[in-house]
Amino acid sequence: MRHRLVNYVLQAASGVLGSLRDALEKLIELPRNMKQTFLLLLDMVFVAVAIWAAVAFPFGRTDFTIGAVEIFCAVFTILASAVVFLRLGLYRAVIRFMGQQAIWAVITAVSYSTLILGASVFFTRADTPRSMPFFYWCLALLLIGGTRLTVRAYYQAKLRSMSKNVIIYGAGESGRQLLTALHHGDQYRAVVFVDDDTCLQRSVINGLQVARPEDIAQLIDEHNITQVLLAIPSASQERRREIIDSLVGLPVHVRTVPKINELVAGRASVNQIQDIDLDDLLGRDPVPPYPELIDRCITNKVVMVTGAGGSIGSELCRQILMSGPSELLLLDNSEYALYQIQRELNQMMQENNLDVEMIVLLGSVQDQRRLETIYRTFDVQTVYHAAAYKHVPMVEYNIAEGVANNVFGTWYAAEAARKSGVETFVLVSTDKAVRPTNIMGASKRFAEMLLQGLAQRNTKTRFCMVRFGNVLGSSGSVVPLFREQIEAGGPVTVTHPEVSRYFMSIQEAAQLVLQAGAMGTGGDVFVLDMGEPVRIIDLARRMIRLSGYEMQLDARLADHIDIEFIGLRPGEKLHEELLLGSSVTGTGHPMIMRAEEECLPYSQMQRHLVELMRYCDVMDCDGITSVLNAAVSGFGGHEARHDYLWRKQGKVARKKSIAKVIPATAPASNVQELFPDKS
Repeated sequence: MRHRLVNYVLQAASGVLGSLRDALEKLIELPRNMKQTFLLLLDMVFVAVAIWAAVAFPFGRTDFTIGAVEIFCAVFTILASAVVFLRLGLYRAVIRFMGQQAIWAVITAVSYSTLILGASVFFTRADTPRSMPFFYWCLALLLIGGTRLTVRAYYQAKLRSMSKNVIIYGAGESGRQLLTALHHGDQYRAVVFVDDDTCLQRSVINGLQVARPEDIAQLIDEHNITQVLLAIPSASQERRREIIDSLVGLPVHVRTVPKINELVAGRASVNQIQDIDLDDLLGRDPVPPYPELIDRCITNKVVMVTGAGGSIGSELCRQILMSGPSELLLLDNSEYALYQIQRELNQMMQENNLDVEMIVLLGSVQDQRRLETIYRTFDVQTVYHAAAYKHVPMVEYNIAEGVANNVFGTWYAAEAARKSGVETFVLVSTDKAVRPTNIMGASKRFAEMLLQGLAQRNTKTRFCMVRFGNVLGSSGSVVPLFREQIEAGGPVTVTHPEVSRYFMSIQEAAQLVLQAGAMGTGGDVFVLDMGEPVRIIDLARRMIRLSGYEMQLDARLADHIDIEFIGLRPGEKLHEELLLGSSVTGTGHPMIMRAEEECLPYSQMQRHLVELMRYCDVMDCDGITSVLNAAVSGFGGHEARHDYLWRKQGKVARKKSIAKVIPATAPASNVQELFPDKS
């Protein structure tokens, strides 16, 4: 009998709770003005109940008599309380997001209501117990505040059931701000803080316990953690990398808040959770730039960037803009890319209150007349030549156009600069120019040698070049590709298990280019310190694991991403180099070296250039390759096998002599003035 009664009570309670839950769900779905009206009426019911209970409780019975004066006091208190509750904004706060301020508003409102009740009883001399106002205050606060906290707790419990459990790494100011932001959302539920500071460990901050980093693996298993959010914006690059390395093997997605410089500059906020920065994967603490070097060729000068819409060119423009040139000229043959960087730079100028005249110019670096006209018209003093085709397989498929852009584009830009009296001309080069195995690298090395040859002449223009490896996040970079593949569920494609590359952040690379350009004396080849090369397979593994996946099927996550080897693409080699030899000297900057490399006499480069021009004009890929083989050290044995036109014409396996391919009087339509003057 007793068991039946207990079961009956439990079933009845369950039914009541279910009905309340359904009613609450319907209430939440109501329009806001209807919810506010309903809450006001409900609060007035609570006020009436609290008045009645405050009288009944001291009497110890419910069969007491209520006179007209007492009824007047109750009605007056209810009406006056409604006005007070509305004026104090009790119904402006969203209950499910109610915070400390809203709770204080409830306490204040109930206190005013108690004063109104006490005053009405005092002045009307109503027959009520003296302790009634005290009991009323407690009961009204319990009913009005308690219902709100109950609704808030219910809604937060519902959100917790739908949200992802996360750990916040960093219990400092940023971590606490992040926790507050997460409380106002329904995507994440913070379970615990983790911090290296032993003084904070085992303490409780904003309701969350602070654990040790050594406990992360255990916490992940106990609380079904899916993500670790790094809230350490002021940590050094080295410390961030150490923390990320400690999390690589764990089955969680590691994300971060923006770095301190972005927060201070106002470009980001703490609640902007994002994936791990590319710099955090491979980067190092950058050496602070030397302002005197950057300013030497930029401040109060007319500066021009070719290829301004590209990855390197656009970053050069951003940093040049902050150094205060008198004019900044942007040249690119892509209308859309030029439009995008123009919009971004205009916004930068507004945010930083900069007054720099910016000129956007459509055009190709293969148009020497336009380049020379631009230089003379705007009195350009410094040129950063970043325009080039850099994608190795793409140039292998389009040999003649790739060489024309990389070699002749550089030649025309440099010759126009020499004729126009430009002070400094800086070529942005690549590590693929060292003992190249592809047309792109060979064309860039040929362009370097052209500038070395020009520097041998008596010219007012200082020609120099800056050589570095891959930059993180650039167009065509492997890191954005891996991220896209991981988001799509894989597989992640790697060309070869042993392939390795040098990496540097795009911001650091651009800074060093600007500084190296100020050091040149003429014909200098500067090489940036790229650190140690990174195996691409290791990079892929890190990115997969930091995204919360494994490379083998994991029993707990039931989710994995495979790595697929697709083979080296046309022209690619396993390992890149930065120097042709071992002859290198310092420059006074720890990240910039000066390479002492061989170069051909200017007269010989002229002959090679004329031959190359003739071959490009008739798109003879074998002839182009033969000239590059003869001129570029280390570029031997390359065959033009992948060019689409060359293959379609059936010329891949056919050997042709120069006489058959190019007549002695072959016209070179776009190079009639290759060496017009002998100065």
